[in-house]
Amino acid sequence: MDQHNFKGKNIPHINLNPEMTIEDLVDVYSKSGYNGRQLGDAAKLYAKMINDNATICLTVSGALTPVGFGGIFKSLIERGFVDWIITTGANVYHEDHFAWGLPIKQGSFDVDDMKLYEKEIVRIRDVFIKYYETLEAEDQVIQKIFKDNLIDKPFTTAEFSNIIGMISKERSKYPERSFVTAAYDYDVPLYISTLKDSSLALNLAVHRLRDKTYSLDFVREILEQSSIVYNSKKSGILELGGGVPKNSAQQTGPLLDQILRRDTGGQDYIIQITDARPDTGGLSGATLEEGKSWGKIQDSHNDVITVYADATIAFPIIALYVLSNQKSRKPKRLYKKLNKYYENLKSEFLKSSEKFYDK
Repeated sequence: MDQHNFKGKNIPHINLNPEMTIEDLVDVYSKSGYNGRQLGDAAKLYAKMINDNATICLTVSGALTPVGFGGIFKSLIERGFVDWIITTGANVYHEDHFAWGLPIKQGSFDVDDMKLYEKEIVRIRDVFIKYYETLEAEDQVIQKIFKDNLIDKPFTTAEFSNIIGMISKERSKYPERSFVTAAYDYDVPLYISTLKDSSLALNLAVHRLRDKTYSLDFVREILEQSSIVYNSKKSGILELGGGVPKNSAQQTGPLLDQILRRDTGGQDYIIQITDARPDTGGLSGATLEEGKSWGKIQDSHNDVITVYADATIAFPIIALYVLSNQKSRKPKRLYKKLNKYYENLKSEFLKSSEKFYDK
C-alpha cells in the first residue's frame, strides 16, 4: 500500500470517560499516533491472529516471571491463544517460585547492593528475592527433579520443561500459579532457548560432577520448532523483548527455506514489543521488516507491528484486549504432535535431492 499521500484517517479529539472498556481504550490508542497507535494496532493484530486460527508462538526474553507475568501467560494458554513458547531459563526458573510458594517481594532499585548482599537479598531491578528461602529452596527442587530424569539420553528443552510442569502439577503447593504447569496441562511445547545460560542448567552441575550426562539435542529442537511452522496453515509470533527467544522463533523461516529448501516464506504475522534500538545492528532491535530479507516473514508491509515500549506496560493491555473480546480456541496440543510434525518434515525433505550433500 502506497502511504505517500494525505488520505489517512482523521485523528479524533480524544474523549475519555469512566465507562470505557479495554476495547474502547485500545481503539483510542489505534486512532492516535506514535507508539500508542502501534500498541492499539498490535492488540488488534493479535485478535486477527486468533480469529485466523494461526499457530501462535509466544517468545519471552529477560525475566518477566519475577514480576508475576506468568499469570498472564497462563491465562492465554488456557484460552488457546498461545500454542507454543520460547523463553529464557530465568523465566522458567523464577516462575517455579510461585508454584512452590517461595517468596518474591517488591523492593527498590535505589539501594546499596553491598548491604543487600549482606542481608542475603538478591535483586532484579526493584524485585527482591531471598537467597536461602527462595533461590536455594528452588535449587533443591530442580536438583531433585533431574537427579534421575533425562540422564544419558538426548532430550529437547520442551521435554525438560514438560518434566518441570509435570512435577509441579503433582507435588507443588500452588500448581495453579505456574504457566509451566499450564503448558504441561495443555500440551504447549515450552522451549528454553539458552538453557545453559540459566540457574536451571547450573543445578545440573551437581549431577554432572557425579558423572551423570545430559545431552541436549539442540538440532532436533530447531527442527521441531520449524516443523510446527511447516505443518501450520498460518503462523504468528508475539515477541516480548528480543534476544535469543526472538531469533529462535524467527529462524524457522531461514531453516525451512534457505537450508531445507521448502519455500514456505516465514511467519504470516509478528508483533514485537521492544525497547531496543534498530540502528546498532543487534538482533533485539532489528526491525521485523528487515527479517523479510532473511525469509523470516511472508510480507514486510502487512501484519508486522513493532511497539517500542516496556513490555511490562504494553503487554498486559494487548493480553487483556484479546481475553476480553475473543472466544476461547480449542487447544492445539502441539506437544503431543511434535513427533508427527518432525517425521512429516523429514519425509518431505528426503523426497528431494540435496544439491550439495554428496559433494
